[in-house]
Amino acid sequence: MSDQKISVAASPSVPAAAPARRLDPLAVIVRFQSLIGLVLVAIGGIIFSPRRHGEILFLNPDNIANIVRAVSETGIIAIGMTFVIITAGIDLSVGAVLGLSSVVTASMMISGGFGLIPTILAVLVMGIVFGIVQGAISTRFRLEPFIVTLAGLQAARGLALIVSGNQYINISYGDGPGLAPPVFAVLGERLFDNTVPVATIVFVVFAAIATVVLNTTRFGRYVYAVGGNERAARISGVPVSMVKVSVYAITGFASALAGIVHAGQFNFGSANDGMGYELTAIAAVVIGGTSLFGGAGSMVGTVAGTIMLGALANILQLNNITPATQLLATAAIIVLAAVLQSLVRRREGLGR
Repeated sequence: MSDQKISVAASPSVPAAAPARRLDPLAVIVRFQSLIGLVLVAIGGIIFSPRRHGEILFLNPDNIANIVRAVSETGIIAIGMTFVIITAGIDLSVGAVLGLSSVVTASMMISGGFGLIPTILAVLVMGIVFGIVQGAISTRFRLEPFIVTLAGLQAARGLALIVSGNQYINISYGDGPGLAPPVFAVLGERLFDNTVPVATIVFVVFAAIATVVLNTTRFGRYVYAVGGNERAARISGVPVSMVKVSVYAITGFASALAGIVHAGQFNFGSANDGMGYELTAIAAVVIGGTSLFGGAGSMVGTVAGTIMLGALANILQLNNITPATQLLATAAIIVLAAVLQSLVRRREGLGR
């Protein structure tokens, strides 16, 4: 009887226990790199921050509010950019669309006499249409998004120059002709005992909505599927073209929203507004752990990456470090994040 039991136990039909999968420390670092980086930057800020009367200036509530206010516009754009990069795309036009949106916002209220709601709706629709056109061209003609959105950048700047006449359009508030509705000025104010910028609230609310869409909806699953394996997604019935066009519509919306916030914060619109914002937004997304190869990423990571870049710039400014050094530091962080992503892909056998 015992021999029979031994024979059954030794039978090849009984599967052996699967070996435990080793946890890759590098993969863990890449997954949480934005949060790790944010903690390290915060620690560095505390250590290297100037002091005034024994107070750490970096931790001053007004300074923290300035950091989150400063990153609100690029953060809004980065939220939209996250959708695009998860699908293995890119959008270089976002900064120019912000400039165009700020100009159109100011022009409609000041020169056109439009009210607040019609202006905001028109600008947001304009941003969505701009994104749809870019996404449709890229998808229909199978063109690289880099080329299409680079052309879109030039087009948006050109349109902004035409609308503005290459002049600043100042926004003054009041009830008469040539004046914007006073309520629009709230975008430049702070709430809750004058501590939380309204622009930051817009950023946080937009990020929360985007997080829900990406993590809990069918569309969000489609976005990951298209970025992970477009061919497999198409075979599985995912409307790939629709998803691709939609994510560019989202970046167009985000850029227009950032342009409205920009005009409200600074009380003017300019065709040159938003220059370089596309690079900052891409940096925040990549640092936030979203893969440039597509198929992976999170809104929480993007938000952390955005704040991390803002905190790093703030620390350097507090220590009177030149803007050139700030750019070099940001560039180094971007390259490091991209290299870590590439190394993880190689270990997982996913190619370059």
